[in-house]
Amino acid sequence: MDISPEIRSHYAGYYDGASEWRRLGALGKADNIVRVCAGLGPVDTVLEIGCGDGAVLARLEELGFGGALEGVDISPSGIDALRVRGLKRLRAAEVFDGSRLPHADGSVDLAVLSHVVEHLEHPRQLLREAARVARRVVVEVPLEDTWRHPLDYRPSPVGHINFYSRANLRRLVQTCGLTVLRERVSNPPLALYRHQFRRLGAAAWAAKQALLAALGARATRVTCYHYTVLCEKAG
Repeated sequence: MDISPEIRSHYAGYYDGASEWRRLGALGKADNIVRVCAGLGPVDTVLEIGCGDGAVLARLEELGFGGALEGVDISPSGIDALRVRGLKRLRAAEVFDGSRLPHADGSVDLAVLSHVVEHLEHPRQLLREAARVARRVVVEVPLEDTWRHPLDYRPSPVGHINFYSRANLRRLVQTCGLTVLRERVSNPPLALYRHQFRRLGAAAWAAKQALLAALGARATRVTCYHYTVLCEKAG
């Protein structure tokens, strides 16, 4: 299943230049990976599929999570940015075709797709590939399918073409031969809100935290949170 020229073109130079927004977002993404994997024993190899500029891998290295780190992405600018970081535990960084991973079956302890699946034209293809190469898979998406979400698709600069709730993300991974072991609903980091919304950031973050505390997972039907699932092959 080939990636459309439009999608490939959109991400070709997407990661040119540093991004404070991506750096701050990676703090929460990496924290969620560590949390859902807590207590599972050593993770010798972490493969991030759709690694972008490597912000999440860099944060995982700072946290001491995992052994060897690897990243693949369709974007040459992302892989160039990852290599420039000079991560000490980075074993491989490669441009790939977006559907077939250059890894042997079961060769990776943990595959990570963090804020990737919402961008994919063929999400099941890549999720099945992740399940093929890895013992466990972490998937994180923004839960944008709320009651306030518009009926019709509207293009956006961030490139989201799929929109998820907790239920349909779980069903998606389950139709790819994966079982959900753990889940986590979270708010993006306070620092990201302050960066994005300036003076209103702290109040916006606190309001979403309060809603999550009051309603639990039901809050995801009201406004967008991040949803992280740890999966393994069914059976």
